[in-house]
Amino acid sequence: MSVHVLQSKRGASCVCALCARTLDLNILISRKVPMVRNVKALTVSSYLSMFFLGFMSTLIGAAARNIGLTPFQIGLMLAFQNVGFVVSVSVSGALADMREKPRLLFWGTLAVIMGLVVFYLTDTLTFYLLAMLLLGAGIGTYEGVTDAMLIDLHTGRESLHISVNHFFVTFGSIAITAYMIFLQMNWRNAIIQAAAVVSVLAIFFALARLEVRNVHNNSYRERVVILGREPIILILFACIMLAVGVETGFIGVLTTFLMELRGFDQVTSKIGLLVFLFGIVTGRLLVGFLTAQQRIPQVILGLMGLAVIVYSILFTVDLGDFVYMLIYVAGFSLSALLPMMLSAAGLLYREMSGTVLGLVKIAIPLGSIVLPLVMGLVANHSSFQGSLLIFPAAFTIAFLLMLLIQPRMRLVARPS
Repeated sequence: MSVHVLQSKRGASCVCALCARTLDLNILISRKVPMVRNVKALTVSSYLSMFFLGFMSTLIGAAARNIGLTPFQIGLMLAFQNVGFVVSVSVSGALADMREKPRLLFWGTLAVIMGLVVFYLTDTLTFYLLAMLLLGAGIGTYEGVTDAMLIDLHTGRESLHISVNHFFVTFGSIAITAYMIFLQMNWRNAIIQAAAVVSVLAIFFALARLEVRNVHNNSYRERVVILGREPIILILFACIMLAVGVETGFIGVLTTFLMELRGFDQVTSKIGLLVFLFGIVTGRLLVGFLTAQQRIPQVILGLMGLAVIVYSILFTVDLGDFVYMLIYVAGFSLSALLPMMLSAAGLLYREMSGTVLGLVKIAIPLGSIVLPLVMGLVANHSSFQGSLLIFPAAFTIAFLLMLLIQPRMRLVARPS
Protein backbone atom coordinates (compact mmCIF):
# COMPACT_ATOMS: atom_id res chain seq x y z
CA MET A 1 0.00 0.00 0.00
CA SER A 2 1.38 3.41 -0.92
CA VAL A 3 2.48 6.03 1.58
CA HIS A 4 -0.14 8.42 0.18
CA VAL A 5 -2.97 5.95 0.92
CA LEU A 6 -1.64 5.31 4.43
CA GLN A 7 -1.48 9.05 5.11
CA SER A 8 -4.97 9.50 3.73
CA LYS A 9 -6.38 6.77 5.97
CA ARG A 10 -4.62 8.10 9.06
CA GLY A 11 -5.75 11.65 8.33
CA ALA A 12 -9.30 10.49 7.62
CA SER A 13 -9.49 8.52 10.87
CA CYS A 14 -8.42 11.64 12.79
CA VAL A 15 -11.05 13.80 11.12
CA CYS A 16 -13.78 11.16 11.53
CA ALA A 17 -12.90 10.88 15.23
CA LEU A 18 -13.22 14.66 15.57
CA CYS A 19 -16.61 14.55 13.82
CA ALA A 20 -17.83 11.80 16.14
CA ARG A 21 -16.72 13.70 19.24
CA THR A 22 -18.41 16.85 17.95
CA LEU A 23 -21.69 14.98 17.46
CA ASP A 24 -21.41 13.47 20.94
CA LEU A 25 -20.99 16.97 22.38
CA ASN A 26 -24.09 18.15 20.59
CA ILE A 27 -26.07 15.29 22.13
CA LEU A 28 -24.89 16.45 25.55
CA ILE A 29 -26.43 19.89 25.01
CA SER A 30 -29.72 18.77 26.49
CA ARG A 31 -27.94 17.56 29.64
CA LYS A 32 -26.31 19.56 32.41
CA VAL A 33 -23.31 20.86 30.50
CA PRO A 34 -21.94 24.39 31.13
CA MET A 35 -23.04 26.60 28.25
CA VAL A 36 -21.09 29.51 26.76
CA ARG A 37 -22.95 32.82 26.82
CA ASN A 38 -19.96 35.16 26.74
CA VAL A 39 -20.48 38.01 24.26
CA LYS A 40 -16.77 38.34 23.44
CA ALA A 41 -16.43 34.61 22.82
CA LEU A 42 -19.46 34.61 20.52
CA THR A 43 -18.08 37.62 18.65
CA VAL A 44 -14.69 35.98 18.14
CA SER A 45 -16.41 32.79 16.96
CA SER A 46 -18.26 34.86 14.35
CA TYR A 47 -14.99 36.34 13.11
CA LEU A 48 -13.42 32.87 12.91
CA SER A 49 -16.42 31.56 10.97
CA MET A 50 -16.02 34.30 8.38
CA PHE A 51 -12.28 33.63 8.24
CA PHE A 52 -13.08 30.06 7.24
CA LEU A 53 -15.70 31.33 4.79
CA GLY A 54 -12.92 33.18 2.97
CA PHE A 55 -10.64 30.16 3.37
CA MET A 56 -13.16 27.73 1.83
CA SER A 57 -14.23 30.14 -0.90
CA THR A 58 -10.65 30.43 -2.15
CA LEU A 59 -9.60 26.82 -1.58
CA ILE A 60 -10.36 25.52 -5.08
CA GLY A 61 -8.74 28.48 -6.80
CA ALA A 62 -5.60 28.07 -4.69
CA ALA A 63 -5.32 24.28 -5.07
CA ALA A 64 -6.91 23.60 -8.48
CA ARG A 65 -3.65 23.15 -10.40
CA ASN A 66 -2.16 20.84 -7.77
CA ILE A 67 -5.32 18.70 -7.63
CA GLY A 68 -5.23 18.41 -11.41
CA LEU A 69 -8.63 19.92 -12.18
CA THR A 70 -9.61 21.05 -15.66
CA PRO A 71 -11.27 24.45 -16.19
CA PHE A 72 -14.59 22.66 -16.78
CA GLN A 73 -14.29 20.74 -13.50
CA ILE A 74 -13.38 23.91 -11.60
CA GLY A 75 -16.42 25.71 -13.00
CA LEU A 76 -18.70 22.78 -12.18
CA MET A 77 -17.39 22.51 -8.63
CA LEU A 78 -17.78 26.24 -8.01
CA ALA A 79 -21.33 26.03 -9.39
CA PHE A 80 -22.18 23.27 -6.88
CA GLN A 81 -20.64 25.34 -4.09
CA ASN A 82 -22.76 28.33 -5.11
CA VAL A 83 -25.93 26.18 -5.15
CA GLY A 84 -25.21 25.04 -1.60
CA PHE A 85 -24.41 28.61 -0.58
CA VAL A 86 -27.59 30.17 -2.05
CA VAL A 87 -29.92 27.59 -0.50
CA SER A 88 -28.15 27.66 2.85
CA VAL A 89 -27.82 31.44 3.21
CA SER A 90 -31.54 31.99 2.62
CA VAL A 91 -32.72 29.10 4.82
CA SER A 92 -30.29 29.76 7.69
CA GLY A 93 -31.08 33.48 7.58
CA ALA A 94 -34.78 32.78 7.97
CA LEU A 95 -34.16 30.28 10.78
CA ALA A 96 -31.92 32.82 12.55
CA ASP A 97 -35.05 34.84 13.38
CA MET A 98 -36.63 31.82 15.12
CA ARG A 99 -33.82 29.56 16.38
CA GLU A 100 -30.70 29.94 18.48
CA LYS A 101 -27.98 31.21 16.19
CA PRO A 102 -25.07 29.23 17.73
CA ARG A 103 -27.01 26.01 17.16
CA LEU A 104 -27.48 26.89 13.48
CA LEU A 105 -23.77 27.68 13.23
CA PHE A 106 -22.99 24.28 14.76
CA TRP A 107 -24.84 22.49 11.98
CA GLY A 108 -23.22 24.72 9.37
CA THR A 109 -19.78 23.94 10.80
CA LEU A 110 -20.60 20.24 10.77
CA ALA A 111 -21.41 20.55 7.04
CA VAL A 112 -18.01 22.18 6.49
CA ILE A 113 -16.24 19.36 8.35
CA MET A 114 -18.10 16.71 6.35
CA GLY A 115 -17.27 18.51 3.11
CA LEU A 116 -13.57 18.64 4.02
CA VAL A 117 -13.54 14.95 4.96
CA VAL A 118 -15.18 13.95 1.67
CA PHE A 119 -12.78 16.20 -0.24
CA TYR A 120 -9.80 14.67 1.54
CA LEU A 121 -10.80 11.05 0.97
CA THR A 122 -11.82 11.14 -2.67
CA ASP A 123 -10.20 11.42 -6.06
CA THR A 124 -13.38 11.32 -8.16
CA LEU A 125 -15.33 14.26 -9.55
CA THR A 126 -18.70 13.00 -8.25
CA PHE A 127 -17.55 13.11 -4.65
CA TYR A 128 -15.73 16.39 -5.23
CA LEU A 129 -19.11 17.84 -6.23
CA LEU A 130 -20.71 16.45 -3.06
CA ALA A 131 -17.91 17.99 -1.00
CA MET A 132 -18.38 21.38 -2.66
CA LEU A 133 -22.14 21.23 -2.05
CA LEU A 134 -21.50 20.57 1.66
CA LEU A 135 -18.87 23.31 1.87
CA GLY A 136 -21.24 25.74 0.16
CA ALA A 137 -24.00 24.87 2.62
CA GLY A 138 -21.65 25.33 5.56
CA ILE A 139 -20.22 28.70 4.56
CA GLY A 140 -23.71 29.80 3.50
CA THR A 141 -24.78 29.23 7.10
CA TYR A 142 -21.88 31.38 8.30
CA GLU A 143 -22.90 34.14 5.88
CA GLY A 144 -26.58 33.85 6.77
CA VAL A 145 -26.27 33.80 10.57
CA THR A 146 -23.15 35.58 11.84
CA ASP A 147 -24.09 39.14 10.86
CA ALA A 148 -27.55 38.68 12.39
CA MET A 149 -25.91 37.34 15.56
CA LEU A 150 -23.65 40.40 15.77
CA ILE A 151 -26.71 42.66 15.46
CA ASP A 152 -28.15 40.89 18.52
CA LEU A 153 -24.88 41.06 20.45
CA HIS A 154 -23.76 44.64 19.82
CA THR A 155 -26.61 47.13 19.93
CA GLY A 156 -25.35 50.52 18.79
CA ARG A 157 -22.12 49.15 17.28
CA GLU A 158 -23.55 46.72 14.75
CA SER A 159 -21.98 48.22 11.62
CA LEU A 160 -18.49 48.18 13.15
CA HIS A 161 -18.65 44.49 14.00
CA ILE A 162 -20.19 43.57 10.64
CA SER A 163 -17.33 45.42 8.91
CA VAL A 164 -14.75 43.56 11.00
CA ASN A 165 -16.64 40.33 10.31
CA HIS A 166 -16.22 40.80 6.57
CA PHE A 167 -12.61 41.88 7.01
CA PHE A 168 -11.97 38.31 8.16
CA VAL A 169 -13.39 36.96 4.89
CA THR A 170 -10.64 38.77 2.97
CA PHE A 171 -8.09 37.73 5.59
CA GLY A 172 -9.12 34.08 5.16
CA SER A 173 -8.76 34.31 1.39
CA ILE A 174 -5.25 35.74 1.72
CA ALA A 175 -4.33 33.18 4.39
CA ILE A 176 -5.19 30.08 2.34
CA THR A 177 -3.27 31.42 -0.66
CA ALA A 178 -0.17 32.09 1.47
CA TYR A 179 -0.59 28.82 3.36
CA MET A 180 -0.73 26.78 0.15
CA ILE A 181 2.54 28.40 -0.93
CA PHE A 182 4.07 27.54 2.47
CA LEU A 183 2.92 23.91 2.11
CA GLN A 184 4.24 23.87 -1.47
CA MET A 185 0.72 23.26 -2.73
CA ASN A 186 0.17 20.16 -0.50
CA TRP A 187 -3.57 20.69 -0.51
CA ARG A 188 -4.38 17.50 1.43
CA ASN A 189 -2.40 18.74 4.42
CA ALA A 190 -4.22 22.07 4.27
CA ILE A 191 -7.61 20.32 4.22
CA ILE A 192 -6.90 17.93 7.10
CA GLN A 193 -5.53 20.75 9.26
CA ALA A 194 -8.50 22.98 8.43
CA ALA A 195 -10.90 20.17 9.39
CA ALA A 196 -9.19 19.82 12.77
CA VAL A 197 -9.43 23.55 13.52
CA VAL A 198 -13.03 23.81 12.31
CA SER A 199 -13.94 20.88 14.59
CA VAL A 200 -12.88 22.98 17.58
CA LEU A 201 -15.18 25.74 16.34
CA ALA A 202 -18.01 23.21 16.10
CA ILE A 203 -17.44 22.18 19.71
CA PHE A 204 -17.70 25.82 20.77
CA PHE A 205 -20.99 26.32 18.89
CA ALA A 206 -22.35 23.12 20.44
CA LEU A 207 -21.77 24.62 23.89
CA ALA A 208 -22.76 28.22 23.09
CA ARG A 209 -26.14 29.77 23.83
CA LEU A 210 -27.80 33.00 22.69
CA GLU A 211 -31.47 33.65 23.33
CA VAL A 212 -33.74 34.41 20.39
CA ARG A 213 -34.61 38.10 20.76
CA ASN A 214 -36.92 38.65 17.82
CA VAL A 215 -39.40 35.89 17.01
CA HIS A 216 -41.40 37.09 14.02
CA ASN A 217 -45.04 36.00 14.00
CA ASN A 218 -45.28 35.85 10.20
CA SER A 219 -44.30 32.77 8.23
CA TYR A 220 -41.17 32.79 6.09
CA ARG A 221 -43.26 33.18 2.94
CA GLU A 222 -45.09 36.17 4.43
CA ARG A 223 -41.80 37.78 5.44
CA VAL A 224 -40.40 37.31 1.93
CA VAL A 225 -43.54 38.90 0.44
CA ILE A 226 -43.26 41.86 2.84
CA LEU A 227 -39.59 42.41 2.02
CA GLY A 228 -40.16 41.88 -1.69
CA ARG A 229 -42.46 44.90 -1.72
CA GLU A 230 -39.81 47.15 -0.17
CA PRO A 231 -37.90 49.23 -2.78
CA ILE A 232 -35.01 49.64 -0.33
CA ILE A 233 -34.42 45.88 -0.18
CA LEU A 234 -34.64 45.46 -3.94
CA ILE A 235 -32.18 48.30 -4.53
CA LEU A 236 -29.77 47.07 -1.84
CA PHE A 237 -29.93 43.63 -3.48
CA ALA A 238 -29.02 45.14 -6.86
CA CYS A 239 -26.24 47.29 -5.40
CA ILE A 240 -24.72 44.36 -3.49
CA MET A 241 -24.74 42.31 -6.69
CA LEU A 242 -22.96 45.11 -8.57
CA ALA A 243 -20.37 45.74 -5.83
CA VAL A 244 -19.52 42.07 -5.38
CA GLY A 245 -19.41 41.60 -9.15
CA VAL A 246 -16.89 44.43 -9.50
CA GLU A 247 -14.72 43.02 -6.70
CA THR A 248 -14.71 39.52 -8.21
CA GLY A 249 -14.16 40.74 -11.75
CA PHE A 250 -11.47 43.26 -10.81
CA ILE A 251 -9.45 40.68 -8.87
CA GLY A 252 -9.74 38.35 -11.85
CA VAL A 253 -8.49 40.81 -14.49
CA LEU A 254 -6.18 43.17 -12.58
CA THR A 255 -2.90 41.39 -13.29
CA THR A 256 -3.89 40.90 -16.95
CA PHE A 257 -4.80 44.60 -17.22
CA LEU A 258 -1.46 45.68 -15.77
CA MET A 259 0.57 43.34 -17.98
CA GLU A 260 -1.27 43.75 -21.29
CA LEU A 261 -2.29 47.41 -21.16
CA ARG A 262 0.22 49.03 -18.79
CA GLY A 263 3.43 47.08 -19.53
CA PHE A 264 3.95 45.53 -16.08
CA ASP A 265 5.66 42.15 -15.63
CA GLN A 266 4.60 39.06 -13.64
CA VAL A 267 6.00 40.32 -10.34
CA THR A 268 4.92 43.97 -10.52
CA SER A 269 1.41 43.03 -11.67
CA LYS A 270 0.99 40.73 -8.65
CA ILE A 271 2.16 43.58 -6.42
CA GLY A 272 -0.78 45.53 -7.84
CA LEU A 273 -3.14 42.75 -6.73
CA LEU A 274 -1.67 42.81 -3.22
CA VAL A 275 -2.07 46.61 -3.11
CA PHE A 276 -5.74 46.23 -4.08
CA LEU A 277 -6.35 43.61 -1.38
CA PHE A 278 -4.56 45.83 1.15
CA GLY A 279 -6.93 48.65 0.19
CA ILE A 280 -9.91 46.37 0.88
CA VAL A 281 -8.53 45.19 4.22
CA THR A 282 -7.64 48.65 5.55
CA GLY A 283 -10.83 50.19 4.18
CA ARG A 284 -13.10 47.72 5.93
CA LEU A 285 -11.41 48.35 9.24
CA LEU A 286 -11.08 52.15 9.01
CA VAL A 287 -14.54 52.83 7.59
CA GLY A 288 -16.09 50.41 10.07
CA PHE A 289 -14.42 52.09 13.04
CA LEU A 290 -15.04 55.67 11.91
CA THR A 291 -18.61 55.50 10.59
CA ALA A 292 -21.44 56.45 12.94
CA GLN A 293 -24.46 54.21 12.51
CA GLN A 294 -26.81 56.99 11.42
CA ARG A 295 -24.30 58.07 8.73
CA ILE A 296 -24.12 54.69 6.96
CA PRO A 297 -26.33 55.71 3.97
CA GLN A 298 -24.20 58.79 3.28
CA VAL A 299 -20.97 56.79 3.59
CA ILE A 300 -22.26 54.20 1.11
CA LEU A 301 -23.16 56.94 -1.36
CA GLY A 302 -19.81 58.69 -0.88
CA LEU A 303 -17.81 55.50 -1.44
CA MET A 304 -19.79 54.72 -4.59
CA GLY A 305 -19.17 58.22 -5.93
CA LEU A 306 -15.46 57.87 -5.19
CA ALA A 307 -15.43 54.48 -6.94
CA VAL A 308 -17.00 55.94 -10.10
CA ILE A 309 -14.20 58.52 -10.33
CA VAL A 310 -11.33 56.19 -9.43
CA TYR A 311 -12.29 53.31 -11.72
CA SER A 312 -12.96 55.70 -14.60
CA ILE A 313 -9.48 57.25 -14.31
CA LEU A 314 -7.79 53.89 -13.70
CA PHE A 315 -8.93 52.38 -16.99
CA THR A 316 -8.64 55.48 -19.20
CA VAL A 317 -5.42 57.19 -18.06
CA ASP A 318 -1.93 55.63 -18.06
CA LEU A 319 -0.39 56.74 -14.76
CA GLY A 320 2.78 54.63 -14.88
CA ASP A 321 3.94 53.52 -11.43
CA PHE A 322 1.46 55.93 -9.81
CA VAL A 323 -1.22 53.43 -10.79
CA TYR A 324 -0.47 51.61 -7.52
CA MET A 325 -1.85 54.56 -5.59
CA LEU A 326 -5.05 54.52 -7.62
CA ILE A 327 -5.35 50.74 -7.23
CA TYR A 328 -5.16 51.16 -3.46
CA VAL A 329 -7.92 53.80 -3.54
CA ALA A 330 -9.94 51.49 -5.82
CA GLY A 331 -9.75 48.78 -3.16
CA PHE A 332 -10.51 51.26 -0.39
CA SER A 333 -13.56 52.69 -2.16
CA LEU A 334 -14.96 49.20 -2.69
CA SER A 335 -13.98 47.77 0.68
CA ALA A 336 -16.79 48.81 3.01
CA LEU A 337 -19.67 48.79 0.54
CA LEU A 338 -20.77 45.21 1.19
CA PRO A 339 -20.62 45.31 5.03
CA MET A 340 -22.22 48.78 5.13
CA MET A 341 -25.10 47.75 2.86
CA LEU A 342 -25.63 44.59 4.90
CA SER A 343 -25.61 46.66 8.09
CA ALA A 344 -28.21 49.01 6.62
CA ALA A 345 -30.48 46.12 5.61
CA GLY A 346 -30.22 44.43 9.01
CA LEU A 347 -30.77 47.65 10.97
CA LEU A 348 -33.70 48.86 8.86
CA TYR A 349 -35.50 45.54 9.42
CA ARG A 350 -34.09 44.59 12.79
CA GLU A 351 -37.16 42.54 13.80
CA MET A 352 -36.41 40.06 10.99
CA SER A 353 -32.72 40.75 10.39
CA GLY A 354 -31.90 37.10 9.74
CA THR A 355 -34.45 36.82 6.95
CA VAL A 356 -33.52 40.09 5.25
CA LEU A 357 -29.78 39.39 5.43
CA GLY A 358 -30.29 35.87 4.13
CA LEU A 359 -32.22 37.22 1.15
CA VAL A 360 -29.93 40.10 0.17
CA LYS A 361 -26.86 37.88 0.51
CA ILE A 362 -28.12 35.76 -2.36
CA ALA A 363 -26.84 38.70 -4.42
CA ILE A 364 -23.25 37.79 -3.45
CA PRO A 365 -22.87 34.64 -5.61
CA LEU A 366 -25.10 36.14 -8.30
CA GLY A 367 -22.84 39.18 -8.58
CA SER A 368 -19.76 36.95 -8.73
CA ILE A 369 -21.28 35.18 -11.74
CA VAL A 370 -23.23 37.83 -13.66
CA LEU A 371 -20.80 40.76 -13.92
CA PRO A 372 -17.73 38.70 -14.92
CA LEU A 373 -19.95 36.95 -17.49
CA VAL A 374 -21.03 40.31 -18.95
CA MET A 375 -17.37 41.36 -19.03
CA GLY A 376 -16.46 38.25 -20.98
CA LEU A 377 -19.23 38.84 -23.51
CA VAL A 378 -18.19 42.47 -24.04
CA ALA A 379 -14.53 41.46 -24.40
CA ASN A 380 -15.45 38.87 -27.05
CA HIS A 381 -17.55 41.29 -29.08
CA SER A 382 -15.51 44.44 -28.50
CA SER A 383 -12.13 44.53 -26.74
CA PHE A 384 -10.53 43.87 -23.38
CA GLN A 385 -10.11 47.62 -22.88
CA GLY A 386 -13.81 48.17 -23.59
CA SER A 387 -14.87 45.45 -21.16
CA LEU A 388 -13.05 47.22 -18.32
CA LEU A 389 -15.43 50.18 -18.58
CA ILE A 390 -18.13 47.92 -17.13
CA PHE A 391 -16.59 48.57 -13.70
CA PRO A 392 -17.22 52.36 -13.56
CA ALA A 393 -20.56 51.81 -15.33
CA ALA A 394 -21.64 49.37 -12.59
CA PHE A 395 -20.72 51.85 -9.87
CA THR A 396 -22.56 54.64 -11.70
CA ILE A 397 -25.74 52.54 -11.75
CA ALA A 398 -25.31 51.65 -8.07
CA PHE A 399 -24.71 55.31 -7.16
CA LEU A 400 -27.91 56.43 -8.91
CA LEU A 401 -29.94 53.65 -7.29
CA MET A 402 -28.65 54.53 -3.83
CA LEU A 403 -29.40 58.19 -4.48
CA LEU A 404 -33.05 57.27 -5.06
CA ILE A 405 -33.51 55.66 -1.64
CA GLN A 406 -31.38 58.03 0.46
CA PRO A 407 -34.41 59.88 1.93
CA ARG A 408 -35.92 56.57 3.11
CA MET A 409 -32.76 55.15 4.68
CA ARG A 410 -32.96 56.71 8.11
CA LEU A 411 -30.94 54.76 10.65
CA VAL A 412 -31.44 55.85 14.23
CA ALA A 413 -28.56 55.14 16.58
CA ARG A 414 -29.48 53.00 19.57
CA PRO A 415 -27.62 53.17 22.86
CA SER A 416 -25.12 50.35 23.29
